[in-house]
Amino acid sequence: MKFLGIDVDIKNIPVLDPGFIPLHRFNEAFLKTAKEPIAIALERDGGQIAVTDTFIHGTENMYPADCYYIDRLVKFLLWSRGGYRIFICGSERMADYIKAAYSPEGTRAFDSNFMTRVYEHPFEVVSLPYEKKPTEFQQSKPLGRNLDGCRIGFDAGGSDRKVSAVIDGKAVYSEEVVWFPKTNADPDYHFEGILAAFRAAAEKMPRVDAIGISSAGVYVNNRTMVASLFIKVPDDLFESKVKDIYLRAAREIGPDIPVEVANDGDVTALAGAMSLDDNCVLGIAMGTSEAAGFVDADGNITGWLNELAFAPVDTQADAMIDEWSGDIGCGVKYFSQDGVIKLAPRAGIELDPALSPAEKLKVVQKLAEESDERALKVFETIGSYLGHTIPLYADHYDIRHMLLLGRVMSGIGGNVILGGAQSVLSSEYPKLAAKIQLHLPDEKSRRVGQSVAAASLPKIQK
Repeated sequence: MKFLGIDVDIKNIPVLDPGFIPLHRFNEAFLKTAKEPIAIALERDGGQIAVTDTFIHGTENMYPADCYYIDRLVKFLLWSRGGYRIFICGSERMADYIKAAYSPEGTRAFDSNFMTRVYEHPFEVVSLPYEKKPTEFQQSKPLGRNLDGCRIGFDAGGSDRKVSAVIDGKAVYSEEVVWFPKTNADPDYHFEGILAAFRAAAEKMPRVDAIGISSAGVYVNNRTMVASLFIKVPDDLFESKVKDIYLRAAREIGPDIPVEVANDGDVTALAGAMSLDDNCVLGIAMGTSEAAGFVDADGNITGWLNELAFAPVDTQADAMIDEWSGDIGCGVKYFSQDGVIKLAPRAGIELDPALSPAEKLKVVQKLAEESDERALKVFETIGSYLGHTIPLYADHYDIRHMLLLGRVMSGIGGNVILGGAQSVLSSEYPKLAAKIQLHLPDEKSRRVGQSVAAASLPKIQK
């Protein structure tokens, strides 16, 4: 098929989404004829800089394709790496295009505002000659793998919260409770739910030596910077009651208990690295949203943002819009319960609009367990999405293992997704299929594995 004058070759088209055009395939086709060098550098906290070298055409007739390619690449880099300053090196025209897009009135105003809030630094786009591109500087840090003592591990999801009591690395108690953090404007609702989970786990142990928290969102020094869990909370209450919500709840358990809060995607990757006893792990949690995290070759966390829910994966012009960011073709609508809900009507499954998103997912999962062909096609389609998207992720992450977790991966649907992804990889991307292993933990680990891994986050001061 053709997109912006680029011939994109795609086989294994998702059964319920024939218009799907994998971004990796578009990039691959685009770069066959692009020869003018350009570099994109992103600066984030601590002066860290990530640099990506690539090419554009630089001709008038290919200007729309160049703009689209650079727009999607910058977007992917920004949400995978993070940053408050973008350097476009080698093309003044592309720099002007990106600068306009990320202006307060531009198409990417949501993205620039988000990064400003995360890094507490004004967002800017800078144009440089290619030969003056910044030098790469990145630091990674170890995370978790502390198994001594009596620990609470808490995983705050958008549809349910999970907690585990862990003694010397063994979970002695786990529970999962449905809650509705994304629709509640009162931060006391969130606080009481968190505290109730902490107390439930604490009651199952003789003492509490540490508390580790896995939570959707961005956290700096254990403080909440941005998180969809609290999307309805007004800004003034966010500042006063949400930024330190986990620290406040931990103090209710004990005054001097070590606490560590990490993005749930990073904890997914950590759980995978711990269970596999290996590194280069990309963890993907498909739940209320798409959470991602990465453990590098040294077994460390990179400090990247890894918010792949907002990273583009599909180039089709009528892809589903993400209500929060206002963009289309982003991972959240493919690798979360939103993806299931999007596909269900296309498969002929009518979902009661009065049901919550989590309840709608359960309806489709129940049908899949009953071997309903319509429901199986939903999960087969998500598997095709994933098989075509893994190569895109592999362009930006050094992956040996991909761990798949989250509510969407539960039950037979998870097995269908896994099989579909492996089929696409083997047939269309055989080199990657030989390199990357996909892992689907057992059912219990899928549900509560992150809360157990979260328990290992803090170090206990001896």
